[in-house]
Amino acid sequence: MTDMKKTLFLWLALGATTTAFAQSPDGITGASAVQTGQTKNKGESIIYKGNTLHTTGKMVKTGRKAPDFHLTQSDLQDVKLSDFKGKKVILNVFPSLDTPTCAVSVREFNEKASGLENAVVLCISMDLPFAQSRFCTTEGLTRVIPLSAFRSQDFTQNYGLQIADGPMKGLLARAVIVVDEKGIVRHTQLIKEISQEPDYEAALERAATATTE
Repeated sequence: MTDMKKTLFLWLALGATTTAFAQSPDGITGASAVQTGQTKNKGESIIYKGNTLHTTGKMVKTGRKAPDFHLTQSDLQDVKLSDFKGKKVILNVFPSLDTPTCAVSVREFNEKASGLENAVVLCISMDLPFAQSRFCTTEGLTRVIPLSAFRSQDFTQNYGLQIADGPMKGLLARAVIVVDEKGIVRHTQLIKEISQEPDYEAALERAATATTE
């Protein structure tokens, strides 16, 4: 290759690299930009104070086996979904007990789920176990089980409910999931407007009829 051809080749290569860098939305490389875009696009969209946020993944699907997980209870011991095998399980997932709607959802499920047979309600957030326990003790809530996902990678990865961007990044979105005695997902609701309460009646009705399938 002549010196002139070598020079032309180097200029073309440099131009391609510069273009790829300039088109990268995150200021890194074109390949990394594509990966970043895929990460942002694979989740669900929710609304917080009029702004669109995204979750880190897709909601679990009804009719499929619910992924097992490890969550932390007030004594810092881990609890697994499989520990409740043979029971109907309602997962009440929310950002934090320090917000009004989240606190209301725990109170409502504590009251409404009391009539369900062979069922348990797990109230799941990123709150520390100590704060969860203090809230339930102060409120006198004994029919729900508060569990923290603060160190649970399997829950955040497999359920797709961790918020990926915006001011609530890192917290969990508001959602309800009903799992039957065999560990099959029978009902899901991702609350699109995060300040709204879940549909309690739909979840409770689905839990009540899950054993007939």
